[in-house]
Amino acid sequence: MKTNRKTLLCVALASFALSFNPVSAQKSADTYKNIEFKMAEVQEPVIPNYSVNLKDFGAVNGGYVLNTKAFSDAIDALSKKGGGKLIIPPGIWLTGPIILKSNIELHAERGALIKFSPDKTLYPLVETNFEGLNTWRCISPIYGKNLENIAFTGTGVWDGSGEVWRQVKKSKVTDSQWKEIIARGGVLNKDKTSWYPSEVFMNASKGADQNVRPDLKTKEEFETIHDFLRPVMVSIQNSKRVLFDGPVFQNSPAWNIHPFMVEDLIVRNVSVRNPWYSQNGDGLDVECCKNVLVENSSFDVGDDAICIKSGKDKDGRERGVPCENIIVRNNIVYHGHGGVTVGSEMSGGVKNLHVSNCTFMGTDVGLRFKSARGRGGVVENIFISDVFMTDIPSQAISFNLYYGGKSIAETLEEGGDKVVNKAMPVTVETPQFKNISIKNITIKGAQQAVFLQGLPEMNLENIEITNLIAKAQKGFSIIDANGIKISNAQLDIEAKNAFEIYNTKNLSLKNIEFNPSSSNAITINGEASKNIDLSGSSANFSKTTTIDKNVPKKAVKF
Repeated sequence: MKTNRKTLLCVALASFALSFNPVSAQKSADTYKNIEFKMAEVQEPVIPNYSVNLKDFGAVNGGYVLNTKAFSDAIDALSKKGGGKLIIPPGIWLTGPIILKSNIELHAERGALIKFSPDKTLYPLVETNFEGLNTWRCISPIYGKNLENIAFTGTGVWDGSGEVWRQVKKSKVTDSQWKEIIARGGVLNKDKTSWYPSEVFMNASKGADQNVRPDLKTKEEFETIHDFLRPVMVSIQNSKRVLFDGPVFQNSPAWNIHPFMVEDLIVRNVSVRNPWYSQNGDGLDVECCKNVLVENSSFDVGDDAICIKSGKDKDGRERGVPCENIIVRNNIVYHGHGGVTVGSEMSGGVKNLHVSNCTFMGTDVGLRFKSARGRGGVVENIFISDVFMTDIPSQAISFNLYYGGKSIAETLEEGGDKVVNKAMPVTVETPQFKNISIKNITIKGAQQAVFLQGLPEMNLENIEITNLIAKAQKGFSIIDANGIKISNAQLDIEAKNAFEIYNTKNLSLKNIEFNPSSSNAITINGEASKNIDLSGSSANFSKTTTIDKNVPKKAVKF
């Protein structure tokens, strides 16, 4: 039989294509349907069709033998073949840091538990980024930089042994838990309200900007506080085509999963867990990333669950890499400081974010936007719909531009949420939040339904909330805002005033309905308040509205 060159070439190309497979064929024709902005299709990693088993490289099951070399050797063997899949079979696999290489899939089978060693000497310092700042930290248990085609698949568990790294506050745990924590060793602060893994940790934390020491400059200086420099569990930086699909990620030293400057990122079908008392125990922190899909996952963590970030202050502004083109949908959040959070590190900007069909149950805050003077950056083109919240202990929807590092629950306990402040000059350090649509929201139980606070020099701008059903102790606080539109809202509010308005202009309330026993009163304050339209609602706002004497005449339309 005669075979021409063209036929041979076609056969060769087909064979080559079969040797490289997308990690997952899970695609949906509806993935980009009804997305409010244009974005490229998120590309999945392509991994060579070649695999090895961790046990073939001398790995020992049981959780007593360190398998760092086995992981390293297996990844090296795959890399020499151009990449492939590392199969991690059922068992308990103790290891030190795993250093990733391009074109690698880590497939943790059901029953596999990868437990990272609590020995901190195994985690050397590296130059990295944490909480939006350039700094030195201990290397992450899972670490990769300047890579392409990385995947985490299977249904196994990755555990970061975070209990040996984190500070714990006595107020956040039960008596029995507190006794167990003290029994590990470590030290207590003077009033015995916080436990620290070591005296070095406790002393180093006193000079920190939250969790970063900006006063230290050299690696040698950072080495003196090695124990304090707890890493994120999964750190993948400056990379392309990264996939998380299936596993459990839990018990991280700091943040759990931190993709930083990643293009084409997919997080789906994962469970992310941390103890609810874990300090800075975020779930997923997507920072300076482009073309991102987060879906069909669950989060139960000690800090913000799904976080969108882009660097902090001068470091973030100089990097100038926004977080953009992000789809977050079909996720469940249990405990966490925020269900979906933007900021507070947003100095590079955040734009084109779609959030839909998410459920938050008992999160401190549901939708959380936060920043502070000094950040700079613009957050814009945010589209949120079909979010369902229950039992929110503070604010279901929160915009706070005076963020100081504490959770809203802690801020409320200290008696502060609203800030009345003088305008400052607008500079590159002034953060801005604008053009945000929030619709089809159900809130069943919250301390407050909606809290909107901008800056006097840079108001929140063009925020629209439509189709809201809310049962809460307090209703709306709207402070230093411009162009706020609230329409089609059904409210059941316990507090005396359903709406508290201060220095807000171009506000429209349309089709606002109240339960018969619910408050429908409004207070309007601030000499900057003007163009407030209260017409078109079922409530008789003209009889229930209190207008401060400083508000200009004819500022309110009934």
